[in-house]
Amino acid sequence: MDFDERKAEAVKPQEIDAWLTANTRTPATSNRYRALFSLIYREALRNGKVTSNPARLVRQRHEDNGVIRWLMEEEETRLRAVIAEHYSDHLPELVIGLEMGMRLSEQFRLRWESVDFKRKEVRLPTTKNYSGRSIPMNSEVLSAFEQLQKRAGSESERVFHINNPREWFGNALRLAKITKFRWHDCRHTFCSRLAMRGVNLKAIQMLAGHKTIAITARYAHLDDASLRAAVDCLAKH
Repeated sequence: MDFDERKAEAVKPQEIDAWLTANTRTPATSNRYRALFSLIYREALRNGKVTSNPARLVRQRHEDNGVIRWLMEEEETRLRAVIAEHYSDHLPELVIGLEMGMRLSEQFRLRWESVDFKRKEVRLPTTKNYSGRSIPMNSEVLSAFEQLQKRAGSESERVFHINNPREWFGNALRLAKITKFRWHDCRHTFCSRLAMRGVNLKAIQMLAGHKTIAITARYAHLDDASLRAAVDCLAKH
């Protein structure tokens, strides 16, 4: 069901709910669209165009964020080998995806003006949560950006010439015999590895650009070493 040219004031919560059910496939996508509807109505309220916000009465879908998929070390070794053999031009994309934790849209819309080689960081002025952040580069990421810059030339404004790596990445995953892994899971891998190396949650939140610490806390259980240390401190010696 589409709303066409109907007046916003006439749209009922159950109609928005029905549209979300018909036009989205996952709870996360449904909730993002619900938030967009709500934002539109809030702006309309602020400008005196409507008197209520029906999207606020639409129930949020439950999102199951319990399962986090990250790339195991042996999987990364296989994947890098496949990419080096069949898609060598795309290897810097994987390095940046795994070691900077950017969202897909943040990475593939990146412009050279945001890449600071002197300070060795990438500055993202506007992100999904409407707040900017800076992500430091390690030596491998710096090398990846330098390779991309040499290839791009001085006239290019964008770092990457594609908007989505789905086609080549899907083929590489199949050749490497890696299943149930998406490009977004590179971001999960970044956060998971930081947590497993004992990096505190606040630092991970800032690097990943999570809106709340609760989102970052999904990775807390991966830090087995700090959990063991926390329990060990209670032992009487």
